[in-house]
This record gives sequence, structure tokens and C-alpha cells, in this order.
Amino acid sequence: MSVNFGPERWAIEISKVLNLVLGLEHFPIDIAQVAREYSLQRFPDEPIALVRGEALPGFDGALYRAPAGKKGWGIFYNHAIQSTGRVNFTLAHELGHYLLHRLAYPDGIRCGEQDVVRWDSAYGQVEHQANVFAANVLMPLDDFRKLIQPRAKITLEMVSAAADRYRVSLVAAILRWLSFTERRAVLVVSRDGYILWSRASEPALKSGAFFRTAGRTIPVPSDALASRARGPAPSAMIDHPAGVWLNEGVREMAVFSEHYDFVLSLLLLGDQPRFEITEEPQEDVYDRFVSR
Repeated sequence: MSVNFGPERWAIEISKVLNLVLGLEHFPIDIAQVAREYSLQRFPDEPIALVRGEALPGFDGALYRAPAGKKGWGIFYNHAIQSTGRVNFTLAHELGHYLLHRLAYPDGIRCGEQDVVRWDSAYGQVEHQANVFAANVLMPLDDFRKLIQPRAKITLEMVSAAADRYRVSLVAAILRWLSFTERRAVLVVSRDGYILWSRASEPALKSGAFFRTAGRTIPVPSDALASRARGPAPSAMIDHPAGVWLNEGVREMAVFSEHYDFVLSLLLLGDQPRFEITEEPQEDVYDRFVSR
């Protein structure tokens, strides 16, 4: 049976089943069990028959069709990954590929680290869709908004609590928060003193607070906490004056991610922007406001 649902609709369909069977408080989700049971119910001729860790050097996860003579599909994650949250999101990401892309990729898909971290569609529409599905099914917006109100002044402790509730990585929880917050905020992901990619909340985008990273090499400011991070240090926070990260003062909350070997800098800006732009920023910044 072919169903032309988008990533959000598939996540809603699964959430309806979980709410009905397990109740509203069913977090964190056992996504491996969901993948097996839901696929068997919805697509009995080609269900997900196997979910397990394998040696996948250079990749976080993969979706493979069963070998000749066997029925179904298998979802695999790199068993070298030590972060439970990262594994959980990877499994949900591969389930998204199964629901959305298996017909277009009959031999399966392998996903690298950046595929399961970056959510901007300019990076890759197929991977973007799988991540949108994973975020929606693991962290439904209605539940997340109860945990952290859209106007709440965020702290790392609040985002960490959300990551624990949904059994996802800190970066996944921050990205989900950025998708609905009414605060101006920018996430910057850097490594070795250079920005890998960034994501801004919609209010930050509208006020011109974002970084264009596509095809550009942008160094991390020398005064930033991200420049001082050495090894798996504890999180830190500092208030910067205008001119360090942006043309206005920002509060930087930085965490070194030992699981991904990069630094997360969450930049929090004031409520009142200096100006508001009317033109759209380049698509690499935030999927054209999540494709509106």
C-alpha cells in the first residue's frame, strides 16, 4: 500500500497510536519497538524485521532491504555510538527513511554523522525529511511546548531535561526548541575554531541575526567560549558585548559534545531587535523558515 504522507503527517499518525495505546505520558519512546510493530501493522508485506547495532564505520545509521529470499527491511545503527540519545534519534531517522523513501531507494540508504544532525533542507532534502520525522515523533510539539513555553527564557538545564525526557541528544533538543520558540536565539556548531553550520529561531532570522555558512568559511570569534573549549569540559556561560558574535550583545551558552566532537554555542539575544529584515535569508540558514 502506497501512502503519500509527509514527515509531519507520519509522525502524527504514529503519535495517535501511541497516545491511544500508551496514554499521553509515553515518553521516552521505544522507537525500535515502534518501528517493528507499526511497520508490521501498516505494511505487513514489507515490515521492519530487524533493528540492531552493527559496525558502520563513517556512518551513524542505515536502512537496508532484507536479502533475497527474506521479507522486509532492517534498521541498523553504528554500535560504536555511546550516546543513547544519539542512537535513539538515529533509529527514528532511519524509520523516517523507511516510511518516506524506501520506494525511491529500493536498495536502502546509509546516513553519515551530518545527515542525522543537520536539519536544513539545503544540506539534503531526503535527510532533512528523515530528521523532521524523527524530531516530530520523538518530541511532539504539543508536549514540548508544555515542557518549555514558547516565551520561556531558556537555560541549558531546561534543554537538558527535555533531552532526557525524550531520550535524544542535546543538539536535537535545542534544534526542536528553536523550531517553535518566540525568543531570538541562534545555535552555532563549530569544530577546530570554525563554524560548521548554524540554526536560528524564526524571530532571530526576521531580525537579521543569523550566519550564512553555505560555501563560506567562518571562524569562531576569538573571545567566544567556543574558542576556549578544550576537551569534554563542562558547560559554561558568558555575556558578550556587541561585536563579538553579532552586532549586538549576546549571551553564549557553550557545551563541548564528546559524542560528536564539536562545540555547541547557543546564542541568546534580547527581545528587541535593532531592525527587522523583509527579505528572506539564504536557504542554508533555516530551510526558508521551514518551507513556510
